[in-house]
Amino acid sequence: MNTDRSSAPVVTGGPDDRRRWKALSVGLVAAFMTLLDVSIVNVAVPSIDRALHATPSDLQWVLSGYALTFGLVLVPAGRFGDARGRRAAFVVGVALFTVTSALAGLARSPEWLVVARLVQGAAAGVVNPQVSGMIQQLFRGAERGRAFGLLGATIGISTAVGPLLGGLLIQLGGEEHGWRWVFFVNIPVGILAVVLGWRLIPARPEGQPDRHRLDPVGVLLLGVGVTLVLLPLVQREQWRGAGKWALIPAGLLFLAGFALWERWYGRHRTPLFDLRLFRMRSYTLGSLIGLVYFAGFTAIFFIFTLYLQVGLGYSALVAGLAITPFALGSAAASAVGGRVVTRYGRPLVAAGLLVVILGLLATVWVLRDEPRHSVPLLLAVPFLLAGLGSGLVIAPNQTLTLSEVPVPQAGSGAGMLQTGQRIGSAAGIAAVGALFFSTLADSRGDFTVAYRHSLLLAVAIIALALVAALVDVVAGRNRSDSSS
Repeated sequence: MNTDRSSAPVVTGGPDDRRRWKALSVGLVAAFMTLLDVSIVNVAVPSIDRALHATPSDLQWVLSGYALTFGLVLVPAGRFGDARGRRAAFVVGVALFTVTSALAGLARSPEWLVVARLVQGAAAGVVNPQVSGMIQQLFRGAERGRAFGLLGATIGISTAVGPLLGGLLIQLGGEEHGWRWVFFVNIPVGILAVVLGWRLIPARPEGQPDRHRLDPVGVLLLGVGVTLVLLPLVQREQWRGAGKWALIPAGLLFLAGFALWERWYGRHRTPLFDLRLFRMRSYTLGSLIGLVYFAGFTAIFFIFTLYLQVGLGYSALVAGLAITPFALGSAAASAVGGRVVTRYGRPLVAAGLLVVILGLLATVWVLRDEPRHSVPLLLAVPFLLAGLGSGLVIAPNQTLTLSEVPVPQAGSGAGMLQTGQRIGSAAGIAAVGALFFSTLADSRGDFTVAYRHSLLLAVAIIALALVAALVDVVAGRNRSDSSS
């Protein structure tokens, strides 16, 4: 596949060049806003519980329903943007996200809030593949690496800074109404993103024939498959018994059916997702690295928030501040990684994964004596180190994974990559969270022991991503040797 095939020319220098970077800025702001809502609501759960008298099941759906619908629409939304134009999809997605944020903030009952969060998650899933597709369309070479570096920084920071920003908003708004500001803060940002997105993001070039079909059967098979895989993961605490895990193999069967359908459909028309992308080593291994890394990476913040707030009694604000070193390290390294990824390739990702592992192992070592005081300060340096490593993973891996994807498949390719990341996040939180709670019970409430043990599992998961990266490095060198 031709990596530079595009539906729009790329111009460097002059007004058009500045317009590209302005369009990217709008996309990054929207991506930050939608990804932030994955984690920012966690610290608001106690306030929501008191204000709306929600049941544990309601609260679980407020948190996990967003992630479920987010992952559900990524690939169809990416395909829609490829086929009908990314500007329209982006603007509609951001507008819907803004409206549902307002509705969530105005919620008067748990059911109201759950429905608003489900639609809000779907809107976020519409927005995000358009940003990756826009980068593929507007940038080439080293510039594309820089653009993905900024996107990687946005992903890393939004994930890590959510608890901090949530804690600040709740402190400013008060325990009774502060949780509403967690949603209301999206409204002015969303309105601005809609206006600027319509002005700056290029529409589909005029005169280009629209031969794409949206493949409704493929949408249905993928949607059912992803839903069945994610549901038992996001409802692991609420659905008791082992029967829920039977949904996962059922979901995998639907995903296998999706693959067979796409293979057949692709012989006649444009499929929802072009399976030929998985013939590319860069895309296949990069997607695997993303899925596995997000399984370990996202789980870290889940158990850390429980450890600090529930176990040690720190406030939501302090818990958020404690994660700030990770966010700062990730931001700095992402900017650098985006600039040098085209020079160093997959070895840069492998190095980043190794640094993340070392930082997390340093965290376990610091907590070896079960300290009860100054834990946020003790973990600042290990978290900074892990954040620096993470910045060399997320952005460079995204750049390399999508580097060979043709622009007409950029949205659906990015959507499938992010769907894997959402599934990885849910699976990682389920596995690491289960170990955390079981260790907590076995140790009679020792949160430090539970945190250390579950963190070691997260490290082991990230080590699997390192293995995949090393496989790609070795395969790339063997290919170079054979061609020389």
